Amino acid sequence: MAEPTTSYPFGAEGAAAPAGAKSSGVSRPRLRAEVLIVLGLSLGQSAIFAAIRLVERYMATTPIGGQSTTLNPSASQIDWLDFFLQLLRIGFSLMPVALTLYLLSQRGASWARRLGLTGPGRAWWRDVGWGFILAACIGLPGLALYSISRAMGQTVRIDTSGLPDLWWSATVLLLAAAAAGVLEEFIAVGYLATRLKDLGWSVPAIILASSLLRGAYHLYQGWPMALGNVVMGVVFTYVYLRRGRLAPLVLAHWTLDAVAFVGPEVVPHSWMTALGLT
Repeated sequence: MAEPTTSYPFGAEGAAAPAGAKSSGVSRPRLRAEVLIVLGLSLGQSAIFAAIRLVERYMATTPIGGQSTTLNPSASQIDWLDFFLQLLRIGFSLMPVALTLYLLSQRGASWARRLGLTGPGRAWWRDVGWGFILAACIGLPGLALYSISRAMGQTVRIDTSGLPDLWWSATVLLLAAAAAGVLEEFIAVGYLATRLKDLGWSVPAIILASSLLRGAYHLYQGWPMALGNVVMGVVFTYVYLRRGRLAPLVLAHWTLDAVAFVGPEVVPHSWMTALGLT
């Protein structure tokens, strides 16, 4: 039996794009409307609020470098209710992803195939390798950027957890990191690149659009971090378009966020201070 082949929609690591990548069977006006609706319900909405938040930060009396933001705030003063609400928040945050998978699977198309989430076992092992490579390439410069931009006074202090010190906190943070990786990579890269390809956009235009979106919804942290996320978006989208595999991006994103969310809870505070990360 011949080894199963993996479809790589845009990249060089496989055959030509599947039939659905060139024509989704939906008119261009409907595709444009679909993209706007999906982004308006998810990362596009976040980008608009992040931009407004950045304006507010610069208009505040406290300099932006003296401000802070909490990524995973507590939802209730009642511990068990807080835990339940955190799980609900994580679950509902993934509903836009479910919507995109539903849309990509219309007319009998396989969303898993279109996003490069199929293939033999060794393809998945390569995904794991690429995931950790991407995490290392983005994570270390990202820490340096955060430290430098904090020293410049142009980035807010980021508190990665506002949860109480309870047995379930680390689990919730790891789940939140996984949800963020799935949400951002499935929509900002997988879905958006697929639909823009359906609309006839060029590869450079797709990379630019995806990267600017990623940077825009990080504007609440300050412009240096938003710019850093644009660079991250360029790398991630290029790798996806080149290899046609979304899993490495999700794994890399989860690794980065898991370290960022849980790291401050286990790394001595003196180390964080010495690195300029507090």
